[in-house]
Amino acid sequence: MSQKIDKLPRKVLTDPVNFLAFGFGTGLAPVAPGTFGSLPGVLLAYLTLDAGLYVQLAVLTFLILAGIWICGESARRIGVHDHGGIVWDEIAGMYMTLLLAPATVTGFVIGFLLFRLFDIAKPWPIRDLDHRLGGGLGIMLDDLAAALYALLLLASYGWLMS
Repeated sequence: MSQKIDKLPRKVLTDPVNFLAFGFGTGLAPVAPGTFGSLPGVLLAYLTLDAGLYVQLAVLTFLILAGIWICGESARRIGVHDHGGIVWDEIAGMYMTLLLAPATVTGFVIGFLLFRLFDIAKPWPIRDLDHRLGGGLGIMLDDLAAALYALLLLASYGWLMS
């Protein structure tokens, strides 16, 4: 392993930008960092359930706009574009997905699974977004597209169940 990667946990835990980008340390998980990194998004969605749509949209807007800078700056600081441990994008994508999920354990689990499925599989055009765009915008955009796919399925599920 390179010296940069060997020192990564220390860099993440001591640098506020990296600490945020790595999802408060969840992105350091040795396996499935994106899945573990999605968990703060679930917690945030749960904590804002009763806050109202405008507050939730403001939180989402903050997650996206701050994430463009946080992810890009973290990638620059560690010297690896879209390192698997940078999971702020997963937090934003998960939060976005759960905005329309039914506010039940089942709804959140389905939303979680759908988002992770689309984030991992990266169907068209998500894979293209992932490879063509650089910087923080590129890091964020593929996860937001995965969230849109999950939202479409969740909305279809809600419509079918009503």
